Amino acid sequence: MPEAPEKFDTAMTTWREWQDAPWGRLRYAIAEANLARHLDGLSDGPLRILDLAGGDGGDAMQLAARGHHVTIVDYAPAMLAAATERAAAGGLTELITCMQADVAALPADLADGQFDVVLCHNLLQYVDDVPGTLATALAPLKDGGLFSVMAINRHSAALNITVRQMDPAAALAALDTDQARTEMFNSALTLHTAEEIIPVLHGLGCQDVQHYGIRSFCDYITDDARKYDPAFYADLEQLELATTARPPYMHTARLFQLTARKRDS
Repeated sequence: MPEAPEKFDTAMTTWREWQDAPWGRLRYAIAEANLARHLDGLSDGPLRILDLAGGDGGDAMQLAARGHHVTIVDYAPAMLAAATERAAAGGLTELITCMQADVAALPADLADGQFDVVLCHNLLQYVDDVPGTLATALAPLKDGGLFSVMAINRHSAALNITVRQMDPAAALAALDTDQARTEMFNSALTLHTAEEIIPVLHGLGCQDVQHYGIRSFCDYITDDARKYDPAFYADLEQLELATTARPPYMHTARLFQLTARKRDS
């Protein structure tokens, strides 16, 4: 991994604040709704889910609350400690397992093809070898299992800069680069598009790839304070849910999410 875990550990307070903000809540709510479309029929009982770079368990807690067994892999100790605390607070300790590891070098007992679902959310922007990372992430997945990938959408960069920063010159420059930076984790990012990742998934043996957008509207509403109003937030969430798979909105959403089935060997 190109970034040291300490960067993620020291940003814990800011990260928690982001998760509790309307845009953070939307990120998890829409992702969960998109996953729910595909979980039926994967298993007769609770699912075995692997959450790679799962941090403090934002996705995992929601899935465990549905009765599934979730293993969180991350290489930042403070994130995993926070996940353990969240699991205990939610009465989910028996359903959540935390493991410190680099996704690029998963322990052998994980890479055994026994998971029904593998999540690879918000990892690709931090790695240099996207095909290699996706291949490693797919290895623990059963044939026919569900794979979910999420990343910052490069198509959103220029639009986001124009709307949020009112800086058309910077937006123009953003059109011709895939490089960005996250202030929260003080890390360099490489931005991707769904259109680039879909062929990689097909080449790795995935099928039935579905493209979703997350936060198609939220990030382009500049009145952030309004988003904290419960009624406004409820309406915004309904709009986001209605457009997550509706063209053209997922193409300019702040994040893209791809779900796919691992082809039977």
